Amino acid sequence: MLTMFAVSIVTFLLFFAVPTSPAYVMCGKQCDAHAIAQTEHRLGLDQPTYVQYGQFMKGMVAGRTYGTGDLAVKCPAPCLGFSFRTNEPVTDIIKRTLPVTVSIVVGATVLQLVLGVGLGMISALRRGTAFDKAAVGVSLVGASMQIYFFGPILLLLFVYTMHLLPNPGYTSPFEDPGQWFMQMLLPWVTLGFLNSAIFARLSRAQMLETLSEDFVRTARAKGLTKWRVYGRHALRAAITPIVTTAGLYFGASLGGAVITETVFGVNGLGRTAVQAVNDLNLPVVMATVLLAAFFIILLNIVVDMLYSVIDPRVRLI
Repeated sequence: MLTMFAVSIVTFLLFFAVPTSPAYVMCGKQCDAHAIAQTEHRLGLDQPTYVQYGQFMKGMVAGRTYGTGDLAVKCPAPCLGFSFRTNEPVTDIIKRTLPVTVSIVVGATVLQLVLGVGLGMISALRRGTAFDKAAVGVSLVGASMQIYFFGPILLLLFVYTMHLLPNPGYTSPFEDPGQWFMQMLLPWVTLGFLNSAIFARLSRAQMLETLSEDFVRTARAKGLTKWRVYGRHALRAAITPIVTTAGLYFGASLGGAVITETVFGVNGLGRTAVQAVNDLNLPVVMATVLLAAFFIILLNIVVDMLYSVIDPRVRLI
């Protein structure tokens, strides 16, 4: 809570660091000083900074109303501000774009963990074999490749040449699960494959280090089977740093998979944040920063809780 409070203060101060008035951005170049002053008054931008921050925090808890009379717009809690560009509450923008980003990130995360961790673990168990060398080579290629290069290649092959997949987009899985899966497949493969290279290298290194530990040699000396030693003892000890990295990747990606969404033309949270920066749509920028910080903090808490489940040595008495 303290971290989120500090982030909210910093992001809110960004609202006043930009010399362009939000009222001017909303009103347009044709507005005169009187019209800008009216807009600032209607939106409460003529009040002191601390009062505006208090109203902003109050809106997150209890909601708030922007404007008066016929121009009043209600923003229910949690209200993250009002977009001066699109003339709508930022919460409505988040509701449209967040499901798109969640769909991309969840599918890509499952793929990168299954492929990356599985490949790294098997590679470590077969160290020095042809499979190990091939796995290391594939991971090097994946770690060196970029989304804005790999994504268009997949688009060219599977969409425009062979016509096996539709153009990437977003359809709610509750409306048409099949269409949702087909449209999300290329973003999943692109983001998941490239990130899996990082997890493959990390899991291989962690597994090799764990296999040289004393408790693994003790388990072998007790006569336990090879797969019991690997699965119950070595894997549980080696996977803890991988969970940490996966949690950070997942939390950061939920804040906006910017490059993936831009390459495939999907209007998710990341692409919306970039557009908001270009348009000086500061309330949207503030909301996306706060949301990204919330996801990272939440995933760190979840990772800390998973530690005690994965590795009994870190359980608190």
